[in-house]
Amino acid sequence: MRILPILASLTLLSASLNASAQQTRLLTADKHNEYGLVYSLPVTAIEVRVTATRTTLIAGPYAKYAKKYLASDKPIIQSGESWEIESLTVRPYGAVEPDAQYLMQLKPGATTYMAVAQDGMLLSINAAPPATDDIMVAERPAAPVNRLTGKEYLKYVNEDFIASQSTAKQAEMLAESIMEVRDAYLSLTRGTADNMPTDGRQLELMLNSLREQEEAMTAAFLGSSYTETLTRTYTYIPESDEDDFSDTLLRFSDFKGFCAPGDYAGAPVTVRVNVTARGQLPVDDKGMEKQLPKDAVRYCIPGEAQITIAYEGETLFNKEMEFAQFGVVFGLAPNLFSDRKASSYAIFNPVTGGLSSLGIVQQ
Repeated sequence: MRILPILASLTLLSASLNASAQQTRLLTADKHNEYGLVYSLPVTAIEVRVTATRTTLIAGPYAKYAKKYLASDKPIIQSGESWEIESLTVRPYGAVEPDAQYLMQLKPGATTYMAVAQDGMLLSINAAPPATDDIMVAERPAAPVNRLTGKEYLKYVNEDFIASQSTAKQAEMLAESIMEVRDAYLSLTRGTADNMPTDGRQLELMLNSLREQEEAMTAAFLGSSYTETLTRTYTYIPESDEDDFSDTLLRFSDFKGFCAPGDYAGAPVTVRVNVTARGQLPVDDKGMEKQLPKDAVRYCIPGEAQITIAYEGETLFNKEMEFAQFGVVFGLAPNLFSDRKASSYAIFNPVTGGLSSLGIVQQ
């Protein structure tokens, strides 16, 4: 099992997508590489994006006077924050397996070519690589959040307010200021103010200013809150000889939000892997396993596993997927791709290393 936190945030894409946004390279056999093409097979990883909302509460300094002056019995009386998982998405992709590097040996003059990803993962032979929507798009910028500190009202108080040592008196003066702002706003909207603005733009600026003043002073009684959305991305590579196992991807707290797997302040978000089918070697007409051709071009026959991600008894994701690491490696005879009369092509699945398509190159 490998769990790797990624700072960049990215969303659920379909299960057939490639892993990393990288350029494709075309390799041809030549004297400089001794007519050998080196390639790698993948291990299947899953990228898990967890999106959560954080709600921050800020108590007003005059909360106990909210009912008396604003007729509200539901002010925020204690500052704090709360977290909630909003969504979880999964994207499988192929990551190069360091121990799965192979050589395709060719003879001089062979016109065979191979397409590999930038990291060397095999994509196709004698054919264009599979089209993949593999460009990772950065998370859209978060919408601006109005983060009130609870002290904005101080911009709109006078010297008498500041000089007062009585909290009750301050609350009374602040309530009077709110009423004055509301009266001024009403007069402007009705066109009865003593000094009406000369144009619509000026009127809009004045109304906006009054709204900001009222909001800031009202928050001193009722408190304020704001909600923002945050996303964290994790990479998980299932690795076990068992057919049923689980791991802790991260921990999540209602009060702290995202926590590391070893931080017991949060409840675990677990990944359970149930291997439903192991990849099998192909068999001949007699039911015997076929032998690997000499100098074969390797590919993977993937297995399948049910992936279940849960948090506090709730299933957040549940789907069966193909995995290279639960399969077996087989191969194709290399002369299939160098026959001058009827050369073959092959296209491979970049997520599992499986053989997607095999055919004859049209002359």
